[in-house]
Amino acid sequence: AVASEASWGSLRYLLAVPVPRARLLATKLLVALAYSALAILLLAGTALLAGTLSYGWEPLQAPVGGTLPPGEGVLRLLAMIGYISVTLLVVGSLAFLLSVSTDAPLGAVGGAVMIYIVSSILDQISALGGIRDFLPTHFNEGYLGLLSSPIQTDDVVRGSVSAVVYSTVLLSLAWWRF
Repeated sequence: AVASEASWGSLRYLLAVPVPRARLLATKLLVALAYSALAILLLAGTALLAGTLSYGWEPLQAPVGGTLPPGEGVLRLLAMIGYISVTLLVVGSLAFLLSVSTDAPLGAVGGAVMIYIVSSILDQISALGGIRDFLPTHFNEGYLGLLSSPIQTDDVVRGSVSAVVYSTVLLSLAWWRF
């Protein structure tokens, strides 16, 4: 969001206007979050439409066992979309921090994705023990508890709190850096 403006040379003109830096960053962050939310909803809506056209509006066979009525399945799908969106805030916040630290937009996005992949790999190493609980990707599959009967929300709550804490720290660092 910020690195592309810097690489195009238009950031200095934006900063020359008497607009507070915090307002500029907040606006850029809100626009990026709105585009991301739109993309996630468009992806989920298209997948739901394609699945409904291909397989019909039948009870959902949950991957963890059991079936869910279509209406309840859609509500759980919305809950999963919300949870995944919250966990992806960490990637967006990290990319935003890297974006205010570099002039290369691809470097900011690539760096955020690379760090997220490394975190996912480290989370698979059981020898790390309790350290894995503090990785930002540790609760990524917490949404699977939303498919079970009864619903299990322990990992969803832990993952959401973890993502919000990581995002708050990363965005605070971005504001401070800028």
